[in-house]
Amino acid sequence: MRLKHLLFLLTIVSIEGFNPCPAAEPGIKKLQDAVIYKDDRFYCSFPSVVRRPDGELIVAFRRAPNRRVWGEQKFTHTDPNSYLVLVRSRDDGKTWSTEPELMFAHPFGGSQDPCMVQLDDASILCSSYGWALLNTEAKDVYKIGKFGFLGGFLLRSRDSGHSWQGPILPPATPDQRVMDPFGKPVPAFNRGAMCQGKDGKVYWAVAASSATNRERTETHLMVSPDRGQTWSYSCPIASDSKVTFNETSLYETPKGDLVAFLRTEGFDDHTALGRSTNHGKSFDHWIDAGFQGHPHYALRLPDQRVLLVYGYRHSPFGVRARVLDAECTQPAAAPELVLRDDGGNGDLGYPWATLISDRLVLVVYYFNQGDGTRHIAATFLSIEAKK
Repeated sequence: MRLKHLLFLLTIVSIEGFNPCPAAEPGIKKLQDAVIYKDDRFYCSFPSVVRRPDGELIVAFRRAPNRRVWGEQKFTHTDPNSYLVLVRSRDDGKTWSTEPELMFAHPFGGSQDPCMVQLDDASILCSSYGWALLNTEAKDVYKIGKFGFLGGFLLRSRDSGHSWQGPILPPATPDQRVMDPFGKPVPAFNRGAMCQGKDGKVYWAVAASSATNRERTETHLMVSPDRGQTWSYSCPIASDSKVTFNETSLYETPKGDLVAFLRTEGFDDHTALGRSTNHGKSFDHWIDAGFQGHPHYALRLPDQRVLLVYGYRHSPFGVRARVLDAECTQPAAAPELVLRDDGGNGDLGYPWATLISDRLVLVVYYFNQGDGTRHIAATFLSIEAKK
């Protein structure tokens, strides 16, 4: 471990009043929580994080006006002024830029959930999706309240997130029944981590309306051979006549399996797992992972184990994690680590993680305390190889 990372660990653990959480797995300890970005004027949510080759950390998130300031009674996740923004840290997450940089403002509405993946050429690919504010005379489209769904899109940066090209519009999944305001099937969409396989292809789990019920979604696999510029449909990941699947993250194991960590509805908020053993040509039938929480992000640790982080929208509200074996074969048997249990309500979570060094992990998420300002927060973990 480099000297500056050791000094950073010592700085964190010397904070007055700090008491580490008990280890949930040998060598796994919570060090400290932190605030990355908070402004009472804005509702901030749904972050992702990447660590650049030079060590810079980039956290992207959705920022929308805090409409409680103007007298509205509740928050919603649809807003015509929700934009994709990012902040940076050049000192391993100790400090962050204070004024977010604009990534993208959708010309027809608000953008959601910027999900970044750093590719083998050091470019950053980011997926998102949008909602358009419609008046009461608008034609029949898939809506939540007064917002019509626009479907998904992708952005690309080749200069560490200082500029972004796009939007890249992926094709719709086959038999997509949801139409956009222009009368076309919505482009493929999802909230969750893409992954680039050892074969160089980018794998993306997307949601689509089911064949029998437009309100219930299932998940499918899209594959890109050219770092996200073009996409083709591969196969279903998970579908069920009663259970809804969405917000899925993908992870490639050392053996080359693709593992899908799926959010469910109608299944007591249990995490589900899908697995492909043939490089995404097909997936085995999904299984119950045996615990509650959503959505997920899987990070490979230096010793090949997998840190799985997820939101916990049950009392006590917060963020949790498990350390899985390298092939993610026994998720329910992995001890659970509580990263946060002091959330004000269930409007929080959506964690993402990155290695700062071989001994330090940064987990980012959005959070609220006492139903207060939604902000971007983080937890630092120390990670040691399992003996």
